[in-house]
Amino acid sequence: MKLLREAAGLTQAELGARVGYGEAQIAAVEQGRRIPKPELVDAVDRVVGAGGVLFAMKAELGRARYPGFFRRYASLEAEASQLHAYDSHVVKGLLQTEEYARAVFEMWRPLLDTDTVEQRVAARMERQKLFSRRPAPLLSFVIEETVLRRPLGGAAIMRGQLEQLLLYGHQRNVEIQVMPTTREEHAGLAGSFTLLHLGDQRRMAYMEVQDESALHSEPKKVSALEATYGVLRAQALTPRESLAFIEKLLGEQ
Repeated sequence: MKLLREAAGLTQAELGARVGYGEAQIAAVEQGRRIPKPELVDAVDRVVGAGGVLFAMKAELGRARYPGFFRRYASLEAEASQLHAYDSHVVKGLLQTEEYARAVFEMWRPLLDTDTVEQRVAARMERQKLFSRRPAPLLSFVIEETVLRRPLGGAAIMRGQLEQLLLYGHQRNVEIQVMPTTREEHAGLAGSFTLLHLGDQRRMAYMEVQDESALHSEPKKVSALEATYGVLRAQALTPRESLAFIEKLLGEQ
């Protein structure tokens, strides 16, 4: 971007004025300190006469908004025909409100700087385009009751998160199930995981802990986790019972 700007004979301030951004924002992007939003890339491409060169880089920039360990999974998630997830600590990123996601990232240790937090939040919101994609993917989630009772970010943020779960849970292609803490049997004690079905019939499993991730494609491993997920769904409340449970939690706040 810097090379193309200079070739067009523009200063950072002049380019910023033409695309509707401040000089500091342009400088931060050129120095690699901030990942530009897609609309900024489009605008700069037009103004400097890049002929689509910057536009062609948008997909790569989109992946750069994610931490390195998550990028491969993010690209697969975007093309999945089915996604099934069990979460035991926080609401699944795909289901999070912007406020809840920001609270989660602000709690990370070591602390993330403000720009990184905002980049991660924007990237997480971008992933939610999966819900409106056509043809619609089949999505299911099993969430621990304790996750829904943990008011990350405060009561108001958690209330908004519960309301969003209800909205998603009423979509025809989405099923949300709550795992009650009173269950005497539980198949998911080994931790959270996500199952992906891809258009080419591939089935994959993803697991993540403490900035370490593993993406599995070997049939034996994936089949074992699919079996675990099937038992988890049988042990959890039904989707209808789960939505009623979330409504009850909202009424308690």
